[in-house]
Amino acid sequence: SVFLRFMRVDTLSLLLSMANVGAYSDVLAVDMVGGLVVGAVAERLGGTGYVCSTYLGSAPSSIDIIRMYNLNSEMTSRIFQAPLSDLCSLKTSGDAPGSIQGDEPGVVPDESFQSSLEKPSDTEVSDGNAQSTTAQPIDIEAPEPATDEHLNQGDISMPDCKGSNGNSIAPKAPRAGKAPSPERMKYWGEHGFSSLIVAAPGHEVESVVADLLPLLSYSAPFAIYHQYLQPLATCMHSLQVSKMAIGLQITEPWLREYQVLPSRSHPHMQMNAFGGYILSG
Repeated sequence: SVFLRFMRVDTLSLLLSMANVGAYSDVLAVDMVGGLVVGAVAERLGGTGYVCSTYLGSAPSSIDIIRMYNLNSEMTSRIFQAPLSDLCSLKTSGDAPGSIQGDEPGVVPDESFQSSLEKPSDTEVSDGNAQSTTAQPIDIEAPEPATDEHLNQGDISMPDCKGSNGNSIAPKAPRAGKAPSPERMKYWGEHGFSSLIVAAPGHEVESVVADLLPLLSYSAPFAIYHQYLQPLATCMHSLQVSKMAIGLQITEPWLREYQVLPSRSHPHMQMNAFGGYILSG
């Protein structure tokens, strides 16, 4: 509960509903609760759309909880991870081709994309480009694509069924959170994300949201979770003053668990009475 920042199941469902997460959505998420939000978004997308987990700084945040969702290969392939600095620079560079159409503005994002793709490959050691620089991780992760190639060559109609087994999901789980392609990054820079979910209690909400809202498309809903009320109230006030969002409201999730037994139905004596707060707009 402390690791998840007191996020309950009803709070997670409210985040998905308030952010209007559905099929064929492009969701931008800041997940500082171990990947709980990113995994829930990918499960609701159902193999359609994309979810980009962004992070502050150079070190990506942990999303190890995604392995516990037992997602298939299609759902896992929709999960990307990119630093916030690359997304912000992409948005500023994506506005330039709209006014001045030429070849030079298109070359600059490609170079930034290649640099952003090279940084995660050095840390995750999951791309083929990193195999020439490292020796030990090759022996560990080289069999993974080999097994997938044998599965695809041996039987074309069964990869989805085999992907639901525990033996094949285990090597595919670390692939969640790979760097997005330059084409996908360019599309996000031009069209923006369709929704935003923020669950970063360890960071200042006001500054993080100010950097994330310009990355969204027009009329895109967002939902921000925090375990305390005051940071969300400060963020709500700043959004109202700057007129960056409308329909702002702070919600406190409420859930009561019952024990249902013959002649002994009553609320749980030790249920969790605190579920954090959500700022939506």
